[in-house]
Amino acid sequence: MRKRGFTLVEIMIVILIIGILLSIAVPQWVRLRERSTSRACSVNLREMDSAKQQFAMENNLSNGASCTMADLWPTYIRASSQPTCPSGGVYTVGNVSVDPACSYVNPLFPHVP
Repeated sequence: MRKRGFTLVEIMIVILIIGILLSIAVPQWVRLRERSTSRACSVNLREMDSAKQQFAMENNLSNGASCTMADLWPTYIRASSQPTCPSGGVYTVGNVSVDPACSYVNPLFPHVP
């Protein structure tokens, strides 16, 4: 009488197939995650730039005038907290004529407004 169950070869084939699928899926998932955080950071930078321009127009500031996050949030940036980089970078608001920047550097997915 034969016992029912899987042989060692069948289990090894299943593990091999799962390994191949994971070797394809994991790098794609990591790349998509990095791209989405880069886009979220870019959206934050654009929002900060718009808020900075609005702040400068309402207060009649020149292009070289300084601007800080305290000037922008919460009056000009509508969020429950200050914007933060999803990748862990630090935002620099800069002067009125300078685009805000993020300290996180990734050559494949740069964080630019």
